[in-house]
Amino acid sequence: MTPASAFVKAGEGAWRATELTRGPWDPGHQHGGPPIALVAHEIARAAAPLGLTHFARLTANLLRPVPIAEIAVAVQTDYAGRNAAHFSATASAGGKEVLRCTALVQRETDLPLPAGLPGHPLPRAPRTPQDSPAARFPFVTGSPGYPDFVESRVAAGVFFREPSAVWFRLRHPLIEGEAPLPVERVAVAADSGNGISAILDFRRYVFVNSDLTVNLLRQPEGEWICLEAQTLLGPASTGLAEARIYDEQGLVGRSTQSLAVRLRE
Repeated sequence: MTPASAFVKAGEGAWRATELTRGPWDPGHQHGGPPIALVAHEIARAAAPLGLTHFARLTANLLRPVPIAEIAVAVQTDYAGRNAAHFSATASAGGKEVLRCTALVQRETDLPLPAGLPGHPLPRAPRTPQDSPAARFPFVTGSPGYPDFVESRVAAGVFFREPSAVWFRLRHPLIEGEAPLPVERVAVAADSGNGISAILDFRRYVFVNSDLTVNLLRQPEGEWICLEAQTLLGPASTGLAEARIYDEQGLVGRSTQSLAVRLRE
């Protein structure tokens, strides 16, 4: 039976991960997107009383594989000013720190802008989600996992075989009983940039990211998030995945992931 959400509240500052978080590299480990989104959720909770709502930057350092287990999250306000604040946060499992994040969250105010600015209006994704065919992640195992957590549609390129643009929509809430925040939708999708733009054979190679940085120029709107991603590889088992991030109105930001590449054992 497929769980109803990626995480279930398990006490103050603690959540139990469900099978919907399962990633591609090990059946006992989470995909990076859901736990990063969970930490972003808690940072958003800390920022809200300060009147700060826009995630200008979110950086996640994946220190260890994140198990499908109970996760504890702790958030610290490093500096809070009138219009912006810096936060740091950790996620732990089994008494070990598995994820460390920092974020810059800003105040939003209405600001009229002149027409005809260079680079504006902002570019749009290659195709709308409605005009994009459905796709399925290649690491489907028959057990619930990340491919069941998200719906994906290909707007350009070939899924998991070349640079591509893919729309993502959550099939289930991140946290039981709570509507997903815009930054949560972005985080869940953005950690898949290295997968959707894979240029190596997934059956022969591992190309794991140990970090994710997202920069947003505005808050995303709606349920759909699109990544237009490409993977670039160096000659010594390293690489970089980078992506433009869109909603249905146009560009909202960018993401990067540092890759470690190796042959499967």
